[in-house]
Amino acid sequence: MTAPVLTIEQLTVCYRSGRRKLPAVQHLDFAVRPGEAYGLVGESGCGKSTVAYAVMGHLPENGSVTAGRILVDGEDVVGLDEPGLRRLRGAAVAMVYQDPAAALNPVMRIGRQLAEALDAHRRLPPAEARAEILEVLARVRLPEPAQLLRRYPHQLSGGQLQRIVIAMALLARPRLLLLDEPTTGLDVTVEASVVRLIAELAADSGMALLYISHNLGLMARVCDRIGVMYAGQLVEEGSARQILKTPRHPYNRALIDCLPDMAGATDRRRLSSIPGQVPAPGDLPPGCLFAPRCGHVEAGLCDAGPLPRMEPLGNGHRARCLRLAEIAASPPPVAFPARARGAVESRLSLDAVTRVFGGGTLWHRLGLAREAALRAADGVSFGIGRGETVALVGESGSGKSTLARILIGLDGATAGRALYDGRDIARLPARRRPEALIRALQIVFQNPDGTLNPAHRVYRILARVVRRLGLRDRHAVSARVAELLRLVRLPPEAAGRYPHELSGGQRQRVAIARAFAGEPELIIADEPVSALDVSVQAAIVNLLADVQDSARTAILFISHDLALVRHVADRVVVLYRGQVMESGPVDAVFAAPSHPYTESLLAAVHPPDPDHRPMVLAAPEEGAEQAPPLAGCPFAPRCHRRIGALCVGQAPPRRALGQGDHQILCHHEPAALVTPPPLASFPETESSIDA
Repeated sequence: MTAPVLTIEQLTVCYRSGRRKLPAVQHLDFAVRPGEAYGLVGESGCGKSTVAYAVMGHLPENGSVTAGRILVDGEDVVGLDEPGLRRLRGAAVAMVYQDPAAALNPVMRIGRQLAEALDAHRRLPPAEARAEILEVLARVRLPEPAQLLRRYPHQLSGGQLQRIVIAMALLARPRLLLLDEPTTGLDVTVEASVVRLIAELAADSGMALLYISHNLGLMARVCDRIGVMYAGQLVEEGSARQILKTPRHPYNRALIDCLPDMAGATDRRRLSSIPGQVPAPGDLPPGCLFAPRCGHVEAGLCDAGPLPRMEPLGNGHRARCLRLAEIAASPPPVAFPARARGAVESRLSLDAVTRVFGGGTLWHRLGLAREAALRAADGVSFGIGRGETVALVGESGSGKSTLARILIGLDGATAGRALYDGRDIARLPARRRPEALIRALQIVFQNPDGTLNPAHRVYRILARVVRRLGLRDRHAVSARVAELLRLVRLPPEAAGRYPHELSGGQRQRVAIARAFAGEPELIIADEPVSALDVSVQAAIVNLLADVQDSARTAILFISHDLALVRHVADRVVVLYRGQVMESGPVDAVFAAPSHPYTESLLAAVHPPDPDHRPMVLAAPEEGAEQAPPLAGCPFAPRCHRRIGALCVGQAPPRRALGQGDHQILCHHEPAALVTPPPLASFPETESSIDA
């Protein structure tokens, strides 16, 4: 066997708090070999990112490695001086961070940032450097690389920014690539493309990969081996198949139980969630660290004595539990009470809502504008009833968030109506809305960092909203803030912290708590759980369902997680380039026949099953336009079922599929869509992507 690129030996990392050293990682052991993809999974606060920062030598000032070794190609990273770390970073180890926007300078063009990254490790003449940069951008499949070099980060989509960060890491040709939540916030098609690309590059160069994620579907897709971390410890390790199909440690099994089932019946079962929270480094329990949250704990055994050891289970599979041989199967999921899906009282109705950016300038009217007008929403129509959940799905740039901003009053429609209780709010800005309407319509944004005041503690952030919406008594405000924190499973001490002192998932929970402060009638949830661990995601989804059942709150749920959409939604609206491609009951939309675009979204979904083989749909013929046709179907350039010139040159009709309000925008007759889709002619490459 080849020598590992990365070897972690008995690693302990501590953070200094006052005079105390608090262990964030304890006695960690694992290795990653050339061409191998190793995954670290676990909830926020389990120490996954701390491991990556320790490998990079990027621990904060109060963090230090207090025991163990980190070997990269045989060289111990611990104790390297700054010149040694600079030599290591990029040349031997590179990292793709969770938030690509934060990793890029917002006031520098993309080309300059890539040139600086290349120059830091490989000094090339300007012409050669530019050629190398263009080649790497082409390898990450970014369109028009030469034009992209002149753009700023804010001019690119999330998927494009993620590929830029990957390209920046690859320019140094590292032996080890660390990926910290590399696909959080990306839609399923972009995620599939990004991870396939990384796997291909690793196979070509022998680069080792260390993935850090709470996305078990991603781990099933990309990883050869997986380590499960809890409270700074490795509690189970094995192949992807062992970890995901035959989990042994109670924590690992509990994580898997939290996931919605894409293939299962849409019975709106209650998602399993793990009670309690990951213990803080300074508050670790005796014995097994998972014991306070474990459903299989035995008093006097699990919660006493020294930490359990990692026990071998055969074939490289090992776990840290004293009761491995005694634990019974996990309990079956609890079902929600039956819910009526019949006619519901309408709360919100959208009628041909359109939003055009850039089309009204003099330059556009004279035909001299460099860029065409962008129709972010193009005649969108659907309704939401009281107590109903309608999901908006589609790739980045399809218009989902634009519609959310219009409904909440942060943007205005160019045309069409959005009626809420009979009042048109499509062009009614938030500053002119009455307090009752503001209370009734609340939103949870995708990125909490942009919506939480960094200078205010969590208590003040929530209390300000509570007071604004009616409560004035100090004790009543405090009680309501405490209640909101309990609703989203945040500890009471979180009230005294600033946003930067919380994890990304904790900040999102604060944003969700703020949205519920006024007991709204309609919640617009824009990717509300994309940054959350699966256990917290399950708790929030159950919370939404409980509130909805008790208060009949309507929810507009915007998400790229199709398994979650299938679980929570009553009806689904599928958007592409601002147009509704398909809409209808969730059971009908997720079954054949469906629109070719919906078909492509579903094909890109990877469940947490390493044996799953994704369906690769046939690409359009060579020479197809990349821009949407002016007269035809907007999806025609990418459609695997395209009917030649008809789809490109003629607008498709809206067709009814089956019973109810299931509709698609397509030239195909429903009978033609029942046939299996055409698949790519090339076989799937056997690599770590299918491990």
